[in-house]
Amino acid sequence: MRIGDGLIRAFVKNSEHTEDAGVRAAYGTLAGVTDILCNVFLFAVKFTAGLIMASTAVTADAFNNLSDAFSSVVSLVGVRVASRPADEEHPFGHGRIEYAASLIVAVVIIVVGVEFFRTSVDKILHPTALTVSVTAVIFLVLSILVKFWMYLFNRNIGKRMKSTLFSATAADAAFDMLTTAVTLVSVVVYAVLQVNIDGICGLIVSVVVIWAGIGIAKDMINPLIGEPMPEEFRERMEKMVTEIPGVEGVHDLIVHNYGPGRYMATIHAEVSRKMSLDEAHAIADKAERKVKKEMNVFLVVHIDPVEIHDQKVMEIREKISGIIKDTDPSLSFHDFHVKHGKTDRNELEITFDLCVPYAYSEEKENETAYRIMDSIRRENPRWHCVITIDRGMVPETSISSAGRD
Repeated sequence: MRIGDGLIRAFVKNSEHTEDAGVRAAYGTLAGVTDILCNVFLFAVKFTAGLIMASTAVTADAFNNLSDAFSSVVSLVGVRVASRPADEEHPFGHGRIEYAASLIVAVVIIVVGVEFFRTSVDKILHPTALTVSVTAVIFLVLSILVKFWMYLFNRNIGKRMKSTLFSATAADAAFDMLTTAVTLVSVVVYAVLQVNIDGICGLIVSVVVIWAGIGIAKDMINPLIGEPMPEEFRERMEKMVTEIPGVEGVHDLIVHNYGPGRYMATIHAEVSRKMSLDEAHAIADKAERKVKKEMNVFLVVHIDPVEIHDQKVMEIREKISGIIKDTDPSLSFHDFHVKHGKTDRNELEITFDLCVPYAYSEEKENETAYRIMDSIRRENPRWHCVITIDRGMVPETSISSAGRD
């Protein structure tokens, strides 16, 4: 049993259905309210301890918890808004609000950290005596224990929801444990050695807080800008489509993330060019329904007709596949078509899309395409190529061997 499971059972109905917007909202409400109450309690405890000891580090740590309470409010509102259904202005729902809320949390954390940094530097330059109190020390130990519970609680919810927002909240709680521990060390050192390292500890606290805020901001910016899906997610979807009878292969899978658990994808499915339009349409429908049911992804399937019966075309494809792999093993190709020349039936026009890594420059793309065309021409002078460079969402460019020596 994990920390928080009892609260989840009590306040979240159908808690295992984490893809449901209502369930996610219930999780968000539970976590948000719990975090707000805990952080307000910790602010009161640490602020009292800071006043007793006249400690900048402890007081700074207290206001860090107050900022965490504000962040929890932002998280709570963000999850509630993110759960709203699609409307005319937002046809794909409001899921990305969760990422935006996390970014706001990160900015608040960074601002608080910078202010702590300024205060700590001033304390180092102008140190004052600390008043050591057993009560204040107990308060700090209690704060560490509460933050440890919050870390486990939010980590549990983050894993259940697959939510970057609450995983970030858990990480923030872990950093808070560290900063409070550092603050406690400064109090103990002063009590034992009469050496005031309060300003230095406050400086360490502020750097940790700023670093945590930057890390959270980075994690949230990536999904807002657009990032690739995990490899296992992509492989599962491709496997699901290729397992449908009649599908010979897939390529050009593009997934759009509209918030946790909200995905829209497009994929190209290869089918026999001799298949009827009705049969191909039925395959596309079946793939879309299957992926929606098993992965909760809204999928659009584009049908690509390919030759799978003409032995001569298959042999040409095999030879060109070897040429491409010899050029660079990281290359791949699709949309392969062969047709006879308009004036000479012995001439063959071969067209295909060449998939290149993102690391390729435009110059290297062109150089590689020409190398492949030259190799194909050496294989058979009557083969003429039109290669389209394909690199995911990058606009495609075509290169033809026509007219080359």
